[in-house]
Amino acid sequence: MEIRYKSTRNEKDTVTASQAILQGLAKDGGLFVPTAIPTLDVSLDKLATMSYQEVAYEVLKLFLTDYTEAELKHCINSAYDEKFDVKEIAPLKKADGAYYLELFHGATIAFKDMALSILPHLLTTAAKKNQNEGEIVILTATSGDTGKAALAGFADVPGTRIIVFYPKNGVSRIQEKQMVTQKGANTHVIGITGNFDDAQTGVKQMFGNEELKERMAKAGFCFSSANSINIGRLVPQVAYYVYAYTRLLADGTLKAGEEMNVTVPTGNFGNILAAYYAKLMGTPIGKLICASNDNKVLYDFFETGTYDRNREFILTTSPSMDILISSNLERLIYMIAGCDAAKTTELMNSLKTTGKYTITDEMKARLADFTGGYSTEAQTAEAIKSLYEKTGYVMDTHTAVAAHVYNEYRKATGDDRVTVIASTASPYKFTRSVMGAIDAKYESWSDFDLVDELSRIAGVKVPNAIEEIRTAPVLHNTVCETEKMQAEVEKFLGL
Repeated sequence: MEIRYKSTRNEKDTVTASQAILQGLAKDGGLFVPTAIPTLDVSLDKLATMSYQEVAYEVLKLFLTDYTEAELKHCINSAYDEKFDVKEIAPLKKADGAYYLELFHGATIAFKDMALSILPHLLTTAAKKNQNEGEIVILTATSGDTGKAALAGFADVPGTRIIVFYPKNGVSRIQEKQMVTQKGANTHVIGITGNFDDAQTGVKQMFGNEELKERMAKAGFCFSSANSINIGRLVPQVAYYVYAYTRLLADGTLKAGEEMNVTVPTGNFGNILAAYYAKLMGTPIGKLICASNDNKVLYDFFETGTYDRNREFILTTSPSMDILISSNLERLIYMIAGCDAAKTTELMNSLKTTGKYTITDEMKARLADFTGGYSTEAQTAEAIKSLYEKTGYVMDTHTAVAAHVYNEYRKATGDDRVTVIASTASPYKFTRSVMGAIDAKYESWSDFDLVDELSRIAGVKVPNAIEEIRTAPVLHNTVCETEKMQAEVEKFLGL
């Protein structure tokens, strides 16, 4: 069955998977969604005998139907190779009754590697398939992790350039060092004097600027995105939830058909939406537990049915979730609106003009698979300390948000189904916050002394991603005001 893609704001026009990946964002500002969610056509028992790469193929072939088997397998095998430091790619670790799906074993030690290792291959294949002669300019806003993972994925990839915007004072020191030391003649990193939402809004405005697109086309450029608004980011993430279920099936933790719950620390909503797609494909997933930090716009939405970004933006120790405009939620809104593009457009326009929207009771009833929770800064720190003291397992701040929310959910509901917690970043990415949570004595230590101490207490080797930035020179030091973002892009491209 051919799966095509349509915009959340226009159900009439459809494009192929490769065209959707190449465009990134639909022309009307909507997000591409599949015309139907395909069903797994291999049994879960059979998937349980497969490698990560094989499971990924069985998922991706159903969504990306205009890619040939040879093309897809080439993309998958080029992505999930020795860049990952474990053979399983996404191992599960049991600690204190939950299963932590470690999604941080790639080149930049965050879950974004799971999709951004394959996106450059999907994109360059799409360009060839569609006779795209121009140079692809990847334009990306990051709250900390997407930026480095995208830079690493696209560095020196022929026919591409990548420009990453990040909030200058809104990421961890390690995250910033990873980005500003990035090599590659086609890479450009810019700090902005605003927050992630400002960066994301600026990028979306450039995508929608027809005059800029025309000038770029004349100069031989076209925009695409590495953010999770690109369907080529979302689809590879579906694979690891299918994989996680089949590992628990293989080791006897789950019986075939028995449901597992999934808890996801959530900012832009892509990672938890991928779990929902996995459920709709036939993976037995029960509750999707959406975990927020103090920027609890999603928690409030699930509680009330009103999405309201008119609130204080709080900088937390889980900066990748410091987001008030969760772009991927639009894809879920479209689904619960009965795939009504006009209704989705109305709600998104309301968000743009008033900063909020309220869904109907009928739409709210369709959110029964989801539940929300949030963790304060103190609760996040306590979750890190408590799990370490009980088990010796050290998790990062984002995973700790999810762990706290999961524990509160289990206490409140008595739901004791097997639960997978998406562990979205290595603790090495947030050593200052993680070590400070474990013991206040670490507060005065330097960043790299903390790295070595974390390795000692956790018994985990320092990842290469950290070792290589210890002495790496800063190659990117541009900082600009939000309103100057487009000017910086034009300068980099020589327009």
